[in-house]
Amino acid sequence: MVKSTEKTLQVKDLKVYYDTPTGDVKAVDGVSFDVYKGECLGVVGESGCGKSTAAYGILRLVQHPGKIVGGKIDVDGITVSQLNEEEFRKIRATKLSLIPQGAMNSLNPTMNIGAQIKDLIVTHEKSLNSTDLSHRIDGLLRKVGLPLRVVKMFPHELSGGMKQRVCIAIGIALNPSLVIADESTSALDVVVQRIVAQTLKNVQREMGVSMIMIGHDMGLMAQMVDRIAVMYAGNIVEISPIKEFFSNPRHPYSKVLIDSIPSLKERKPLKLVEGITHDPRNPPPGCIYQLRCPLANETCRKKSPSWRNLKEGHQVACHLIEDEDHVAA
Repeated sequence: MVKSTEKTLQVKDLKVYYDTPTGDVKAVDGVSFDVYKGECLGVVGESGCGKSTAAYGILRLVQHPGKIVGGKIDVDGITVSQLNEEEFRKIRATKLSLIPQGAMNSLNPTMNIGAQIKDLIVTHEKSLNSTDLSHRIDGLLRKVGLPLRVVKMFPHELSGGMKQRVCIAIGIALNPSLVIADESTSALDVVVQRIVAQTLKNVQREMGVSMIMIGHDMGLMAQMVDRIAVMYAGNIVEISPIKEFFSNPRHPYSKVLIDSIPSLKERKPLKLVEGITHDPRNPPPGCIYQLRCPLANETCRKKSPSWRNLKEGHQVACHLIEDEDHVAA
């Protein structure tokens, strides 16, 4: 685990709702977490749990009918949630950067790759001359393992993995403090997925940037991240160092996620999360997971669990944790 105590990102009580005729859908409902300098934090959970919405809330990219209802976001000690739109636009890509999920939909099909990287750099750094700019673009392509000929190619001429690495190059072009990789490997085959994931990790280590890696692949997370945050229905229910998480998951939902990973050593049925989640417009009182938790008791149905600090860096929101495991914050 990364030992730095310096925080690149602090998110407190982030709320992102979607307006509907029958009430607000609470896609992200009071999420709080930190990302330390040089750390890679993984965010996992089933589809629709709010992982990507939280990321877009941090980047202030939530589209209508979505709305950021509340929350405080600090990046490198700057409270960016208080900046106006023009001020925030200047730190987007320089302090906070996104590597999107759909590379083909993110790249402009009418511009070659070099022009797209140039467009981003020139927007923020207008004083660069053409020679320095060309060297800068070449360096970015080398950093993500792409041949220099890619600079003159168009998105449709590239494979899926190459397009995704172009998006990584664009994401790191302005040396941001924090990069958010939103399921950057989900649409790729297994071999290319590994190449892209390793590219992300190499770039993170080389540049020393902090990273949030969003995804479903628990096996990939085990190899890539320092800590992991588990999301369920717009809430974070467990945060843990990655080794501790896989050896000793504490939240019932976390245990099911791990048990759903196929094993190469033994043949066993995969566990699934039974039932369906609650109506996101009207969360039940008490624990957010109670309707699908086989261990839920009367306390779970009445009272929201508070965060419990277990071993160093391991936190869980669950009433079922034994009192003796609870270390006072």
